[in-house]
Amino acid sequence: MFLKPEQNILKLGLREGMKVADFGAGSGAYTIASSLCVGYTGYVYSIEVQKNLLKKLESEVKELKLKNINCIWGNIEKIGGTKIADHSMDAVIIANVLFQAEDKIGVVDEAKRILKKGGKVLFIDWVYSGSIGPSLNNIVNERVAMDMFLKRGFEFIEKIITNEHHYGIIFKY
Repeated sequence: MFLKPEQNILKLGLREGMKVADFGAGSGAYTIASSLCVGYTGYVYSIEVQKNLLKKLESEVKELKLKNINCIWGNIEKIGGTKIADHSMDAVIIANVLFQAEDKIGVVDEAKRILKKGGKVLFIDWVYSGSIGPSLNNIVNERVAMDMFLKRGFEFIEKIITNEHHYGIIFKY
């Protein structure tokens, strides 16, 4: 994997006891990295719409004996689609998923709904490279992403360095 989830989530300041939602968890790299940060008293909700990926992640979580992860089949583009309570999360991770979403604002709104006041979002998405990643018409460039979050009531905290194929931004609600 060319993104380093363990390194990227450090910018969220996760610690023991926190609750995190991983939107579009896929293979679960961010879910597992977050699980280790929040410890035994914290919890990670791993939301994925693709049932085959969710089943694979559930098996890995079981194999690793991680008791603080809940894998949820849900829709991150719809209000209430994550099945997570309002204002209950300390952090939301939206990594490599917004470019695929049909309702991008819906994803931002669902993150806002579940975040506690002062909660943070780790947002990572693709930079168009021409040779790797999504096509140009699917890319959500950094300026557009920034605008989406700011217009929905988020505050820009900082840009993070990821790699040459991605950009990263931390927002606060």
